[in-house]
Amino acid sequence: MKYRFHTCDVFTDRMFGGNQLAVFPEAEGLSTDQMQQLTREFNFSECTFVLPPEKGGSRRVRIFTPEREVPFAGHPNVGTAFVLLTEGYAESDESKPLFFEEPAGMVPVSFRKNGGSYICELEAPEAFSTGIRLDPAQVAPSVGLSPDDIKTSVHMPEQASVGFPFLMTELVSVDALRRAEPDLSAMKQLKAVDEHLNIHLYVRSSDEYDLRTRMFAPLDGIFEDPATGSANCALAAYLASLEPDDSCSLDLRIGQGIEMGRPSLLQARALKEQGRVVSAHIGGNCVMVTSGTVDLQE
Repeated sequence: MKYRFHTCDVFTDRMFGGNQLAVFPEAEGLSTDQMQQLTREFNFSECTFVLPPEKGGSRRVRIFTPEREVPFAGHPNVGTAFVLLTEGYAESDESKPLFFEEPAGMVPVSFRKNGGSYICELEAPEAFSTGIRLDPAQVAPSVGLSPDDIKTSVHMPEQASVGFPFLMTELVSVDALRRAEPDLSAMKQLKAVDEHLNIHLYVRSSDEYDLRTRMFAPLDGIFEDPATGSANCALAAYLASLEPDDSCSLDLRIGQGIEMGRPSLLQARALKEQGRVVSAHIGGNCVMVTSGTVDLQE
């Protein structure tokens, strides 16, 4: 049976930037094993498989990395919405957001037309939460740095999540960010802490970005990710939680993928009210790249 797919670059306004995504918009009939095999075949950070809704949403969406299925991710939701709208699988009425059913919860994706394209933005499906906290001496070897490269005056490396957890680690300089490189052997030493530890590095920036970030997840088959929507969405929520004011809003321009030659721009925002983060969003541009079919023999 033949299955249609489309690929796009997410969080960029030009081809060959941002994060690659393959979308199967009509995935009925595919087994979980086939979805995993197709994801490994494309070898992108993630692939998505779109199915009819079961809980009143617009679609049910399953997201796979090369190693496993995940409950939620950022660029796959933004890119899937973009593909469905661009290729005519979904109604392009800006007053009607798309709602994707996923294990982490219902993911609303709003959109607006931008010339002949769309800018899409998701709202995180889960309430902001924090998790494990590590010492810089534990984290630094996993990213090829020394403990002195990790800034701890605001926070220690700490997991934060709005649907998928990442270890938020602030660095002291852009130079440290450039020098970072995942060390799989050292990363495996942290499996006892978290079997799928994803490390999100960031540094405050004074150029065209507010933040520069890099995300390493080799334990999930992703050596480095060029644009991680779920991580940067959680980062915006985390930084809002650390603000001294009980109520505040953050709007951040985040650059990622620059060191990989796939520059990305992610627009993140978070809102804190009465001491609690109440919402987090991530969005940006996308570009269509290819379309085709996969013929899976019976």
